[in-house]
Amino acid sequence: MDIIFLNEIKAKTLIGIYPWEREVAQSIQLDLEIAMPSSLACQTDNFEDALDYALIVKRINEALEKNHFSLLEALAEHIAQIILTEFKAPWVKVSVAKLAMIRGVKKLGICIERGSRSE
Repeated sequence: MDIIFLNEIKAKTLIGIYPWEREVAQSIQLDLEIAMPSSLACQTDNFEDALDYALIVKRINEALEKNHFSLLEALAEHIAQIILTEFKAPWVKVSVAKLAMIRGVKKLGICIERGSRSE
């Protein structure tokens, strides 16, 4: 299985359960590992056979601008479903972290895996 990764994607979004979190965008970090639908791009060296990294980031940013999530878990699930359905990936690992939310903690978050890793 071929896996692409996008690490340390930084964004601001409305996330959280407290009233202030519904009004003030917070900094988050995303890390993605995405299984390629096929290994064809390795053989053809053709962009049309690969996943478009920039399009993936653009789509995630659109989702972050459009939605408010109470929990990081729900945000991670939403992103995972975008990758699985819109980009036809068979498996995805999504890590989402809030940055510097608790004194002395650099980041806190969740990591989920969805889909199947089998080839």
